[in-house]
Amino acid sequence: MFRKILVLSAIVVLLFASSTPAQAISYGEFDDNGHPNVGSIVVRLEGELYQWCSGTLISPTVFLTASHCTAPLDGVVAANPSAEVLVTFDPSISAEGTFYTGDWFTNPNYGQGHGYSDPGDVAVIVLDEAPDGIIPASLPTAGLLDELKAQHILGEVLFTAVGYGTVRDTNHGGWQPIMDNVDRNRADQEFLSLTNAWLTNSMNFATGNGGTCYGDSGGPHFIHLDGIESNIVASVTVTGDAQCKATDKTYRVDTASARSFLGEFVTLP
Repeated sequence: MFRKILVLSAIVVLLFASSTPAQAISYGEFDDNGHPNVGSIVVRLEGELYQWCSGTLISPTVFLTASHCTAPLDGVVAANPSAEVLVTFDPSISAEGTFYTGDWFTNPNYGQGHGYSDPGDVAVIVLDEAPDGIIPASLPTAGLLDELKAQHILGEVLFTAVGYGTVRDTNHGGWQPIMDNVDRNRADQEFLSLTNAWLTNSMNFATGNGGTCYGDSGGPHFIHLDGIESNIVASVTVTGDAQCKATDKTYRVDTASARSFLGEFVTLP
């Protein structure tokens, strides 16, 4: 049986009211097997499955996600000793699916002194075994987005967001159109702005864009190069506007700070 993280038991909700994972795909489509290296973090508690966050396999056993996804997990397990933290790469999450266990590692710089300018919101789960038949995605070279900006071509670059979060099919209304979801979905989006730590993309339906919403946190934004979607994860989903209608704010993984953390787990390009 499936329920969203928003309907967890009262003790878990109260414990993590300030740190519940924040971001599902708006105005997108079912991904099916389009991105088999994109998976979902799932918490199994008393026989129930709770979709927690999204992420990407970036080596045979390293799963990239966001620190605001992993930071609460120790508390969840402490408060609920029977809870299991799992990762699945199935296109649709189900009790009969394939799940992997592993150890999560939150960036030690997450929320440590840099404020919102660079929160260090990147993390990994090191899986106990490599999923069969899944080719990992790639990380970007150092400063890739800065290079594209300096070449004055970043403004024309598209990104593809992928995740398992809630879905929104219309830009009308407030919270009501946001619906639960157990599928891996995708949406393309245009570039809006770049800072030292953040890549912000459009999810404005009126201009043909889609984006993320609740449950997509940690999921990838694949960059399109030379007009073709690549397997390079430029950034991970972190936040956006509350009603998942306008902007998608993502944490860059091509920066020195992100690479410093990720280099402890994978060989960097």
